[in-house]
Amino acid sequence: MRDTVDPDFASFVDARQGRWLRTAYLVYGDLERAEKALLRAFTQLSMQWTRVDDPDAFVQRMLYLPALKPWNRSPAFPDEDDQVKAALGELTPAQRTVFVLLHVEELTEFEVGDLLGMSHTAVHAHGLTAFGRFRAALGAGDWRDAR
Repeated sequence: MRDTVDPDFASFVDARQGRWLRTAYLVYGDLERAEKALLRAFTQLSMQWTRVDDPDAFVQRMLYLPALKPWNRSPAFPDEDDQVKAALGELTPAQRTVFVLLHVEELTEFEVGDLLGMSHTAVHAHGLTAFGRFRAALGAGDWRDAR
């Protein structure tokens, strides 16, 4: 067991943890679950730090894939007064994860597909459905009715 932390690993974590915690909070809908998921991802990375080619992709996979698992389906943003968070909470875990990665992290559909192990078509479908449900929950209605 190592007694010291690799300085490169420490600077990697320092530089990214804030952004990923914010994104994980939106994906999981609960700060405690988001913190645990991020800690788990960084712990996994620390054990494989010297063998990982792309640490960003590694952490993102470890961080966001568990949100899609059936055992991780706690309600997101329960009893939330914030309209945006309540709208996110109405999405399914897959829709919420895809929506946040597309619109908050600004990843492409292909990047999200690679990250989550989904086809481009599945990401597109989840993203489109999530966007429509999100708009409806905010009271914006269907964008196709604006003609």
